[in-house]
Amino acid sequence: SSPHLVQVRERIRINGQPISRELFSKYFWLVYNRLEETKDPVHASMPAYFRFLTIMAFHVFLQEKVDLAVVEVGIGGAYDCTNIIRAPVVCGVSSLGIDHTSILGDTLEKIAWQKGGIFKPGVPAFTVAQPERPLEVLRDRALEREVSCVAEGWMGCGVRHGRGLSLLSPQCPLYLCPELDAFEGDHQALQLGLAGAHQRSNAALALQLARTWLQRRGCQGLEELQEVLPLTELVGRPVPLAPTFQPTDAMIQGLRDTEWLGRTQVLPRGPVTWYLDGAHTTSSIQACVRWFRQAALHRDKPHDGSEVRVLLFNATGDRDTAALLKLLVPCHFDYAVFCPNFTEVSVASNADQQNFNVTLENALTRCLENQRTWTRLLEEKGGQDPWLQTPLRAGGLLQPAPSRGTLLLVPPAPRPLNSPALVFPCLAQALRWVAQGRDPRLAAPTTAGAHPHPAASSGAVLLREASAVSVLVTGSLHLVGGVLRLLDPALSQ
Repeated sequence: SSPHLVQVRERIRINGQPISRELFSKYFWLVYNRLEETKDPVHASMPAYFRFLTIMAFHVFLQEKVDLAVVEVGIGGAYDCTNIIRAPVVCGVSSLGIDHTSILGDTLEKIAWQKGGIFKPGVPAFTVAQPERPLEVLRDRALEREVSCVAEGWMGCGVRHGRGLSLLSPQCPLYLCPELDAFEGDHQALQLGLAGAHQRSNAALALQLARTWLQRRGCQGLEELQEVLPLTELVGRPVPLAPTFQPTDAMIQGLRDTEWLGRTQVLPRGPVTWYLDGAHTTSSIQACVRWFRQAALHRDKPHDGSEVRVLLFNATGDRDTAALLKLLVPCHFDYAVFCPNFTEVSVASNADQQNFNVTLENALTRCLENQRTWTRLLEEKGGQDPWLQTPLRAGGLLQPAPSRGTLLLVPPAPRPLNSPALVFPCLAQALRWVAQGRDPRLAAPTTAGAHPHPAASSGAVLLREASAVSVLVTGSLHLVGGVLRLLDPALSQ
C-alpha cells in the first residue's frame, strides 16, 4: 500500500504488521545489489522510489511464501508499475475521484479508463456505485479484455483451483457490489472499525473480494458467483449486480476490527481532540466534512460552550486547494493553520518523511497561497455567518524570525481576534501552538519561541482557556503522517 504515514516499512505488511527493520534491510540490499549488478551499463538506470519498493514488495512476498498478497496500485492502474501481475485472483475498483489529473486526466471518465486497466482476462472484477458514464467506461474496459484476447488467439486462462486446473472464459466479468445493507438482511447491522459513511462501500467491496478468494481456495459453504453473459445488461444498469451472501463470522469480525491509521481517526488527549483524515480529493474531503461534523457533534460538549475549532491543512501536487478549502468552510473553524508536511524545519534526521522533490521554500509558498485563499473564502462568507464579525482584508504580512526558526503569516486586521489564518514552517511548531501545552505528548511553546504578533498571542490565550479544542487535520496523507509521528512517537519505533 502507499503512501506510508510514518515509516516506509508500513508499505510492506505481512499478517497486518509492517515487516521488521531486519527484514526490510535484508531485502532492500538484496534487491538493490541485484539490480545494481544487472542494470543497463549504458544508461545506468535504477528504478525510481515507488518502482523499487514495488519490486522489493513482490520479492518479499515470494521469499516469505505468503498465501495471499493484496496489492494497491500507486496511481491510476493501466500504466502503474504494480500492474505487471498477469493473473490475479480478483480485481476491485473503489469509488472514483478526481486526483492526479496531470497523469490520469481531468474527468472521471478518463480516470475510470486508467483504473479499468487492471482488469485481466478471465479474472472477476468488482466495483462500487459510480456515476453512470464512468461506470460505462469500466464496463467497456472489461469487455476489451475479451476482444484483445480473441485477437491474440487466446483460448483460456488456467487458474489453480484446489488440486486441479480450471479453465475460465476469456472475458473479464465485472460486477457491481450491492450496498452493505444488502448483506445484513434480517441480522444485526454490520459494524465497521473505520468511521464514516463512505467506508460502507469500501466494506461491501472488501466482502466481495474476500469471498472470491475463498471460492478459489475451494472453501465449502460459499456458492459460486452467478455467471452473467458479457453483453448482458440489467434494466437501467450497465453492469450486473453481484449476488449477496451471508458474511461469515470471520468476515463480520474483520469488518469490526479493521484499523487504518490516518483515516477518520480520533485521538482524544484531554481537552484537545485530534481528528485525522488524509482526504485530498473533492469527494474525500466532502466525506471527511460529513464525518467530522458528525463525530464532533457526538463528543461531550463543554458546559460553558467554550469550544475552539482548528483546521490544520496542507495539500500537495496538482490538487485544486481552493476547491478543497471551500468545502471546509461550513465546519466553522475559529482558526486555520497551514504548514508544510515537514515535521521539523530541518528534516535531515527523518529519512522516512523526507521529500527531495519539494523545497521548504516551495512548500511555504504553497501554504501562503492557501492562507490567502482561506482568508478570501472567509471574507466572502463573512456577511452570512454571525461567527465572523468583521470582514477580513485580503493580503498578508510575512514576519520571519530566523533566530527562533519561526515564520507566521496572518492577514492584517483591526482586531487580532479577526485574524484566523496562520502559517508555520513545520508541523512541530504548528502543533505546539495549537495544543498550547494541553496535550501531554507535545511540549508547550516556549516564551522565546512564541511569535510576538498579536493574532498568534490572542489565539494562544483562547486555546489555553477553552474547555475543549477540536482539531481537524486533513488535505494530505503525508501531513497526517507527520502529525501522527509527533503525537504518537511509538509509531516511529
